[in-house]
Amino acid sequence: MTRVFRLIRIAFIFSKYRLDVYFDLAPLPAPIRWLFLIAPWRLFPASKLSRAECLRLALEELGPVFIKFGQMLSTRRDLLPDDIADELKRLQDQVPPFAGEQATTIIEKALGQSVNELFSEFETQPLASASVAQVHCAKLHAGDEVVVKVIRPGIHKTIRDDLNLLFTLAQLLQRYSEDGRRLRPVEVVTDYERTIFNELNLLIEAGNTSQLRRNFQDSDLIYLPQIYWDFTRKNVLVMERIHGIPIADIAALHRQNTDMKKLAERGVEIFFTQVFRDSFFHADMHPGNIFVSTKNPAEPQYIAIDCGIVGSLTQEDKNYLARILLAFFKRDYRQVAALHIESGWVPEDTPLSEFETSIRSVCEPIFEKPLKDISFGQVLLRLFQTARQFNMEVQPQLVLLQKTLLNIEGLGRQIYPDLDLWFTAKPFLEDWMKERTGPPGLLKAMREQGPDWLEQTAEMPQLVLDVVQQIKRFKDNNDQQRQTLKLLTAEIEQGRRRQKRAWWGIAAIALATITATTGHEQLYQIPPVSWIAGLAGLYLLVGKGT
Repeated sequence: MTRVFRLIRIAFIFSKYRLDVYFDLAPLPAPIRWLFLIAPWRLFPASKLSRAECLRLALEELGPVFIKFGQMLSTRRDLLPDDIADELKRLQDQVPPFAGEQATTIIEKALGQSVNELFSEFETQPLASASVAQVHCAKLHAGDEVVVKVIRPGIHKTIRDDLNLLFTLAQLLQRYSEDGRRLRPVEVVTDYERTIFNELNLLIEAGNTSQLRRNFQDSDLIYLPQIYWDFTRKNVLVMERIHGIPIADIAALHRQNTDMKKLAERGVEIFFTQVFRDSFFHADMHPGNIFVSTKNPAEPQYIAIDCGIVGSLTQEDKNYLARILLAFFKRDYRQVAALHIESGWVPEDTPLSEFETSIRSVCEPIFEKPLKDISFGQVLLRLFQTARQFNMEVQPQLVLLQKTLLNIEGLGRQIYPDLDLWFTAKPFLEDWMKERTGPPGLLKAMREQGPDWLEQTAEMPQLVLDVVQQIKRFKDNNDQQRQTLKLLTAEIEQGRRRQKRAWWGIAAIALATITATTGHEQLYQIPPVSWIAGLAGLYLLVGKGT
């Protein structure tokens, strides 16, 4: 019954914002098309707002799950028109908090102790409230200031019900709309399902935070809060409370005389370090998750929280991505196209010249701008959009990378409008490629893989013996197969001869029958040739000769 009421509410909001006017009804079956035409929502006047504004407002009214879906959708610029993607970025992830008493109950049930036993101080009034969780300030008995993140009660069922509705809508859109098929809505909802259920498991977020903290241990670039594992469960997370200026508060950063140019460049360095050095990057770096330390404004340090979504690249993906970006910077579009094919991101039968021409036509206008005005994220976006026209398979790790780069670049240009991302990134990529392919890279590979090589060397005699035995077994098997093949060939040849004998036998009997019955009424009148032909035919049919 709850699902029915939810569906009715969705239909009402759909009607209120007249989202039907943005759909092409022609491909729909006649009954559904007529239902749309006579539906009660036609009584609502068409909104004077843009389609993007209508969609954003509808998602806001539908609640947390749809808001978060809209936020995720806004990052898929490879699928959405720019006006919708820009408007969905405005979705705010602020929702009314649930009662502090409920949070207390959840914490005590998860950790098996009362809040008073767990903390010397605990604030029932939440510090912040978001779609799937809210955060409370607390202090441990040891004196450490912490925050306690608690998953919303009943959110799993709400999300599952809403996801089922989203899948239904996506399937209808994909089935009956040509534009819908291009946007691949089922794939988008599937991606969202995976993302949001990962966010509901705070142990995943805690593990990601610990990994990133370890990767940047003692770094002056970025700081990650400490996780208190003894107080962390699937639905409760306790971590160090951080103090800093929100990255979006530009005025506050200026008041403390922050070096804005260095801050912007360090953001780019952090991103490329995570991607190319660690193969593990924070993939949800929007302004709400990034702060700046107040300790040393001349050497500004980032602080990152909310590591529920991370991305990683294989060594091959990193290598191809770096080479593609460097080739693009040199305007070597043939190399860009060839690397897409070589990497397997597009089918190997893709016509290279045609692909190169498409990339050139899309990307060459970008270079008409000054380098500092070129968007690195938009370059990736254009490349992936072009590749999609050549049946590029969706690469989830690259979508996350593109989304993160757009966030980093947007933050960097907001902090320091003259940020030249190319100037900052190009030396990093070149140095990484030299380190990977030059003597230092080879020495590093030998150092890292040497023990494995030595272990394999010790096992070499046994491996050689195994190979010799396999070759011998293969030879024995081949001898058996040759003998079997010989017998089969003989059997086939014998069957062919028998078939030939049978045809001759039938022909002889037919000849005997014709000659015996033509003008001869008595048995003694049958000519000898008929008897001979008949007996020969019978012999050929039933004889055992080969």
